[in-house]
Amino acid sequence: MSKKDALFRAIDPVNRGLQITDFQKKAIFSAIAYLEEVNPTPQPTAAAELLTGDWRLLFTTSKDLLGFDRIPGLKLGQIYQCVRAAEGKIYNVAEIFSLPLLEGLVSVCASFKVVSERRVNVTFERSVVGLQRLLKYQNVHEFIEILQSEKKLPAVDFKIKNREQRGWLETTYLDADIRIGRGNEGSVFVLKRVSTGFRSL
Repeated sequence: MSKKDALFRAIDPVNRGLQITDFQKKAIFSAIAYLEEVNPTPQPTAAAELLTGDWRLLFTTSKDLLGFDRIPGLKLGQIYQCVRAAEGKIYNVAEIFSLPLLEGLVSVCASFKVVSERRVNVTFERSVVGLQRLLKYQNVHEFIEILQSEKKLPAVDFKIKNREQRGWLETTYLDADIRIGRGNEGSVFVLKRVSTGFRSL
């Protein structure tokens, strides 16, 4: 079994971290550490063609992201982090499910600045919260193109003016399919590229 397969096997039963035991968490962290030791891209911030793309979250320890599933009446769908390296932008998108026709989206747009071979500083700039049907949501790639247009959307759409809304993100493993990151609040993220080939700049 490859190291990536070992990580997938450890992650598979925990529903992105929503249902996890201490034993499972240790197994996942161990599998992550093994992969990080053989990172084929030691300078990920310089590998724009690999970073750029739409990434689906497989596992995280972030309570902020997983918290949506603990709100009564809501169920967390897929979570994506979409990187547009040429523009220095990151888009986080979470699908939220509720009653029929009330499926929602929560998205946060941010800019980033490279500060080391693995780390970027992130500044959150915009939040969009709305119903998928009003936003005409079909898939995350098309939705990012709408967000990039900067037009006002039929949703709770506002600029984040608090400059304290910042953080950093380190990429500790990167290849054409998998990205592992660690955030300033101690969170760990494992993401898989949505499409099979990576999108070139």
